Amino acid sequence: MSWWQSSSWISSLLAPTPLAIGVTLIVAVVIPLLLHFTVYRSTSTTGLPSFLILGPSNSGKTSLLTSFERGLPTATHTSQQPLVVEISLPITNGDASSKYRSANDPTSQVHRRVLLIDTPGHGKLRHYALDNLIKPQRLKGIIFVVDAANVTPDTTGLKEAAEYLHDILLTLQKRATTAKTSRASSEVPVLIAANKLDLFTALPATLIKSALEKEITSVRKSRSKGLLDSGIAMNDADSGDDKDWLGDGGEGTFEFSQLEEVNITVTVVGGNVIGAEPSITKWWDWIGSVL
Repeated sequence: MSWWQSSSWISSLLAPTPLAIGVTLIVAVVIPLLLHFTVYRSTSTTGLPSFLILGPSNSGKTSLLTSFERGLPTATHTSQQPLVVEISLPITNGDASSKYRSANDPTSQVHRRVLLIDTPGHGKLRHYALDNLIKPQRLKGIIFVVDAANVTPDTTGLKEAAEYLHDILLTLQKRATTAKTSRASSEVPVLIAANKLDLFTALPATLIKSALEKEITSVRKSRSKGLLDSGIAMNDADSGDDKDWLGDGGEGTFEFSQLEEVNITVTVVGGNVIGAEPSITKWWDWIGSVL
């Protein structure tokens, strides 16, 4: 039977029969819907700007995540794997470009969507955070959460936070210095969110900044001593594109301002996720300022 004959299956599909109408509907409606839900949605999610939430265990990272997502913190437990949620920036906390828009601009009333990636703080699980730093997906900033009541001088809490922060900043520094281009988009600002500021024993943000800088100085000194003990001189460690120490020269007192040379800005802002009067507005403001 030839294809042009009226009784052939091709002629049946092209004829105005129920079968032909059904096939046409499938092609015209079902396939576009499948493409929308499989391709468009996955692309739009991965294309959102993202913020990485880091910090030692029990600093309040997951509570902060749920506060951003739902408006109120919920009961949490120690994270064992990363948690990714999509949130909307409140209209009252517009992004940085909003200041150039008219108050009557309808786009100023649209929520800006971002992704938050919460990573475990346990030492054995911090590779999740490093993986997101090495291969970032539209990474716009890092939120490093610390317990403001557990970073007082000469405590294990301060040492743990400083060591972790040192490694994160060093990874960002290497990422910036080894980049093939010097585009401004490679800048990754860091917010040190001093959480639990409502507690009586909590340090204010300015003292936390000083305490972390001082402790990171000690961490950098001990790491440099380790290089020297292994027979690697500081000049040899800097012979390639990567620096094996953090900041300017690797000697003397460390300050966060030293990282501005490689477009890494560090800001310390206090607040509290839980308590009688939770306060996370300034952290929302920071997210909006870097979008």
